Amino acid sequence: MDHTVQLGSEKCLVIVGIRQSSLPAVELRLTHEDVEPIALLPVTHSNGAIVYEQLVKTIEKTGVPRQIVGDYGPDIKSGIERFCRQYQNTCYIYDIKHKGAVLLKRELQDDEDWIKFTQSAAQTAKKVQQTNLMAFAPPNQRSKARYMNVDKLVQWGQDVLNYLDRGVSNDGLDLTRMNEKLGWLHEYREQIGSWSTLMNVVESAVDFVRSVGIYRYCSIDLETAIEECGNDDRANRVRAELICFVEQQSLNAKPDEVLLGSSEVLESAIGKFKTLEQDQVKSGFTSMLLSFSAFLSKTTQDAIQTALQAVPTKKIHEWFKEKIGQSVQSQRKAFLKVARSTE
Repeated sequence: MDHTVQLGSEKCLVIVGIRQSSLPAVELRLTHEDVEPIALLPVTHSNGAIVYEQLVKTIEKTGVPRQIVGDYGPDIKSGIERFCRQYQNTCYIYDIKHKGAVLLKRELQDDEDWIKFTQSAAQTAKKVQQTNLMAFAPPNQRSKARYMNVDKLVQWGQDVLNYLDRGVSNDGLDLTRMNEKLGWLHEYREQIGSWSTLMNVVESAVDFVRSVGIYRYCSIDLETAIEECGNDDRANRVRAELICFVEQQSLNAKPDEVLLGSSEVLESAIGKFKTLEQDQVKSGFTSMLLSFSAFLSKTTQDAIQTALQAVPTKKIHEWFKEKIGQSVQSQRKAFLKVARSTE
């Protein structure tokens, strides 16, 4: 479960699920078709009590869950913990990707070299966007949840340095001009190597948990899997913390039980939904929110035909009016109508 947000005050709690008996036997990397939509719950305000009540309502459909995977957003965390106290067979697993991002944030947010590096990368993106060097532009840096994807920025720095080190261009590019725009990366060669080592430790741990899940004593296997992912003080410190974290999480698993340790499938689905919306995101939540459930299903022509017959457009409008009300776009139209009216 997680919240997805748009423009405006609304947020939507999204809950998807899979039965334990349906978990893949080998690879636990779930696809969108593996999970089922349980709830889409738009709200204008959320706290722990609201999340708890939302969870209680979902068990009318599903029964009490064995586990809930989520992040540590204050309202999410408070609501799930209260739910687990009430239903003690349910355990709360903290998503491994978010844990890795928290550790990276702690290590990097006060690192002066990192701050200067990200600032220079942002400036470089502007300098090359209207030139033939656009292919060498750094990836966009998020303003929110930026530490979830910092590995892409570090990899970009490493790739450009490797290209510049060749000293030869087979693409008809002016190397002198490239060095003018991108040569500043040479100053960060040592730091990029250290950051790359750190990212490798975190990504290897995340990949391990995504693939095999959480089970008793899995921290021993994790330690073996990431023991050769680089070696410096910062990477070793984060490695030890990740192993300790996974060991604590594994205490939730019963003997011979495997639990999910990643909410990756939900994060991916939220990303797909935002791609599907395109410019509609500027209007806040619309009735397109219901498409989120549709692309989690195994879609066939028969299923689509049945759905179209079962759910008329009127029902969609009624759901939107009840759950969301007035969209940002409709509020904007109403404002403009008043603002531009004359006597």
